[in-house]
Amino acid sequence: MVFFQVKKYMEFIIITGLSGAGKSVAMKNMEDIGYYCVDNIPPMLVSIFYELCEKSNDEHMKKIAVVTDVRAGDVFDDLFASLDKLRNAHKKYKILFLDARDDVLLRRFKETRRKHPLSDNAASTEDAVYLERELLMPVKARADYVIDTSLLSPTQLKERITALFLGNVSLGLTVTCISFGFKYGLPAEADLVFDVRCLPNPFYIPELKPHTGLDQCVFDYVMQFEQSKGYADRMIDLVDYSLPLYMSEGKSQLVIAVGCTGGKHRSVTMTRVLYNHIMETGQRTIVHHRDINKH
Repeated sequence: MVFFQVKKYMEFIIITGLSGAGKSVAMKNMEDIGYYCVDNIPPMLVSIFYELCEKSNDEHMKKIAVVTDVRAGDVFDDLFASLDKLRNAHKKYKILFLDARDDVLLRRFKETRRKHPLSDNAASTEDAVYLERELLMPVKARADYVIDTSLLSPTQLKERITALFLGNVSLGLTVTCISFGFKYGLPAEADLVFDVRCLPNPFYIPELKPHTGLDQCVFDYVMQFEQSKGYADRMIDLVDYSLPLYMSEGKSQLVIAVGCTGGKHRSVTMTRVLYNHIMETGQRTIVHHRDINKH
């Protein structure tokens, strides 16, 4: 997905990524939060459409999201030409790239019985997924936002999209704090990962096991220990030191992931601590507890 900002008020977003990773769901989510959306726009027309939107006086054309991907065939290479044209004209934009693990993509194609857009150029769906990933690697490298949907439900993806783009995404760096369980896998889009499995675990306290880090009883239990307080202090110090460095690099999103075993107790607690601290600094921050409802 790519975000373009024109003039003072216009936002222009391009959504791209792997087939089966959730681009259609993302587009519907963008529509729900007020973006004018166009699906499957030819890459060569992206810069032209941008200019048309810029000239429009229609208020509905001030927040735009377009989807472009390998369904366009070989002309997908034209996307780089379009992006370079916008950059040379000093037109600001951002890209959101939707990704997922190969095994997840293959399962989704099998479940939906859909044909992969590159199937005609590959011996199997697995080969098509590999080919597409190779083709899109340069696009992903230029993306401002990357969301891995491997372990996200459609509802969770909607929450991530809404949190990222409901506000003004042109305001600079957005920090996303994610809690997760190592048993379900690392968030692939994470820039910084903190492992809090070393902290006392409420899972083994019968009266706390059914609760999560969002409940005060679990939060208080975890944070009563000196090692938890010390870990939180050092985590915050590192993040405080790192944020200005990421900002100076012009980064649009910083994803900080905090993990414990199951993603329900310690990671949620420490993510709350981190999120609240960053919010208090005035930095645009969102929080997502990826595995909190898993059993």
